[in-house]
Amino acid sequence: MSRPTKRDISASIRQRLLDLSKHERKPFGEVLQYYAMERFLFRLSKSMYADRFILKGALLLAVWCSEVSRSTMDIDLLGCIDNSEEAITTAIRAILEKNVFDDGIVYHASTIKTEPISEDAMYRGVRVAFEATLAAARIRLKIDIGFGDSMYPAPQSQEFPVLLDQEAPRLLCYSRENAIAEKFEAMVKLRKFNSRMKDFFDIWLLSRFFSFDQAILTKALALTFAQRETEMDTSVVFSPEFSSVKQVQWEAFRKRKKLSYAPAQFSEVVNSLSLFLLPCVSSVVADVREEIVWRPLGPWERKVNGKDVAF
Repeated sequence: MSRPTKRDISASIRQRLLDLSKHERKPFGEVLQYYAMERFLFRLSKSMYADRFILKGALLLAVWCSEVSRSTMDIDLLGCIDNSEEAITTAIRAILEKNVFDDGIVYHASTIKTEPISEDAMYRGVRVAFEATLAAARIRLKIDIGFGDSMYPAPQSQEFPVLLDQEAPRLLCYSRENAIAEKFEAMVKLRKFNSRMKDFFDIWLLSRFFSFDQAILTKALALTFAQRETEMDTSVVFSPEFSSVKQVQWEAFRKRKKLSYAPAQFSEVVNSLSLFLLPCVSSVVADVREEIVWRPLGPWERKVNGKDVAF
């Protein structure tokens, strides 16, 4: 029996992804996009650049809490290499051309395009776009690469969840505390002009699923705000007026991302975040670090005679 051709493999995988999208009641385009990003990350994990790019952004939710993560169409990375467009193009091309087992997808290095981005960091970032194909399906991918940001706690190697029975990428990922610090800094900095409802959702979600050490989260916040030279003024982001004004945007975000399990009222999200983050803000301002822990859903608790006591 002859071996299956690349075209046969691509068609087979495309059909399996289509079946998966129907079974999970997800748009096929969303499943296809995730697969293309997943297999890019696999190539990255097997390349010489595996320790030079750290995964951040919305795809981390797939690592931490995949069952309730929100969909995303882009990859966010922190780069630890030269931030010139030429250097980034060279790195991405090498990753796309990495020879791995046949997962049916073809990345077209000839389609790589780059442009500078300068938001949210001390150093200019680079946005990379390129195309891939799976059978007859054409997929456009975008990667935003930032540089120079604080990394605390240090990134940890984690396994990225896969759609099919294939080897999973294992790569360096931001810590949850680091991710929260960057999102909160953006929330504070943008003030009333903030339209990034995703940041509010992500922090709300993480605070419901994970435990945190206040001293570690406080240090992550302090380092990120200091490096980005942002004043830790929360008077706008936690105000009733802000919650009221942003309600329509929150409703649109919640509907678009199909997040029926998230609170319908934005004020409920903001109140939850204030309970989670304001004690850390107070610790930063007072330059105090205490042995206080957050269990999923909260509140913050202090250890007293070996027991957790809310305060």
